[in-house]
Amino acid sequence: MAAFDPWAPEFQADPYPAYAELREAGRVHYFGASDQYLIPHHADVSALLRDRRLGRTYRHRFSHEEFGRSAPPPEQEPFHTLNDHGLLDLEPPAHTRIRRLVSKAFTPRTVERLRPYVRALADDLVDGLLADGGGDLVAALAEPLPVAVIAEMLGVPESDRPLLRPWSAAIVGMYELNPTAEAAARAVRAAEEFSGYLAGLIAERRARPGDDLVSALIAAHDDEDRLSELEMVSTCALLLNAGHEATVHTTSGGWWTLFRHPDQLAALRADPSLLPTAVEELMRYDTPLQLFERWVLQDIEVAGVRIPRGSEVACLFGSANRDPAAFAEPDRLDLARADNPHISFGAGIHYCLGAPLARIELTASFAALLRKAPALRLAAEPVRGPGTVIRGLTELLVEV
Repeated sequence: MAAFDPWAPEFQADPYPAYAELREAGRVHYFGASDQYLIPHHADVSALLRDRRLGRTYRHRFSHEEFGRSAPPPEQEPFHTLNDHGLLDLEPPAHTRIRRLVSKAFTPRTVERLRPYVRALADDLVDGLLADGGGDLVAALAEPLPVAVIAEMLGVPESDRPLLRPWSAAIVGMYELNPTAEAAARAVRAAEEFSGYLAGLIAERRARPGDDLVSALIAAHDDEDRLSELEMVSTCALLLNAGHEATVHTTSGGWWTLFRHPDQLAALRADPSLLPTAVEELMRYDTPLQLFERWVLQDIEVAGVRIPRGSEVACLFGSANRDPAAFAEPDRLDLARADNPHISFGAGIHYCLGAPLARIELTASFAALLRKAPALRLAAEPVRGPGTVIRGLTELLVEV
């Protein structure tokens, strides 16, 4: 367990050797610092994500006292009100009902209709980077592309879009292991501001419906069952947050990976038809969401280890995606890898609703840079964010 130190700079720089040690040492490890059971193997992670004896919440079945857990501090209520009513943190029957209603609005046709917009936006952003002779790939492309796409989809006016990324970054800070009081305060403040903004946007769309996802969510109903106001706000917040976080980090982290594997980058430049498998491989090789948590709703057993009800399990996506039992030569970047059962989008009922949109965005941004900036190169060592759960760069300076 000494190798697993999620707050150590060397672990955050490269967690994969520690994951290899965890897998070698066993299938379940109790980690006292975060009071969690770590699950490092692909088969176990995949199975537990689908196991209905675990859940993202326990409040649909137990009170805090019954589950042996303490209620969140009262001052964090705005964050939990926003977070706990979104799809990601609900379980059936609420999850089933809301996902069904959201799916009526978030259709494959709706996503596919965005493809020309995404391609045009990627081209424009890359043109701006070229005009400047280079710059920070995070600020110039990785962040603005998916933020603009999900904002366009939801009908957020362009003038308001700069608000979204800071709110999202503050809120997801609460997903880290043992967040600090300062991080919690930032998340609460962002949740209050974000909730207020979205409530106003929803009220505006109720009065004047448009051709956007918020209007479609308002209209979505099933046997007279509609999303409540709180469910609407939480769903829109989740779509905005989850709708860009992974894409931001796969774009910047993916290019950092390519710069460190010049042979693979050269192969991709020579044959852009590799792009669909390359995107999947970049998500596997350096996973943007490294860890996903589940509550144990009734006693389970993994590899002979009893994990009692009330425990929390940490499914280590980053480790699972490097498991030699699931991937041939898992530490080798292979952009042509055909057999790639990565779990970067999760599995089971919480499989990422936005996965098709993320793939469109990633393909468009990588394609635009490969086509328009064939000599793109690294200008300085990147700056990595401090997170362990969400793994990404805050700066990636490039030259063209």
